[in-house]
Amino acid sequence: MTHFVAILGTSGTFVGTSRRLKELNPGIRCISLQPDSPFHGIEGAKHMESSIIPKIYDSSIADAELGIETEAAHSMARRAAREEGLLIGVSAAAALVGAMQIAQEADAGSVVVTIFPDSGDKYLSEHFWGETV
Repeated sequence: MTHFVAILGTSGTFVGTSRRLKELNPGIRCISLQPDSPFHGIEGAKHMESSIIPKIYDSSIADAELGIETEAAHSMARRAAREEGLLIGVSAAAALVGAMQIAQEADAGSVVVTIFPDSGDKYLSEHFWGETV
């Protein structure tokens, strides 16, 4: 693994996992993801600049930060369902958007890992799914 990417909510997953990964491999790049705007539609995710910062959050752990657009996350949730059969939620889709963006920019042979923090089952009645999943 060369890169770890995670969306920030309480920030526990990103902070805890990144700390441990850096203990095991100081060369790993850990990238935090958050909504690109204070007014977003990525449920469970925090835009840190405009939120109450969780006590466990440590911004110094991130090697980079990446803002994710709400529309990109919603679109990815639909795409993952249609093309890959993955019923993921919007915050998981945001993580996938970020991981794919990092993978496109990374050197050949890089291994980018993310964690899906939610599933799509609780969103089935939401409008963003469109006509068919």
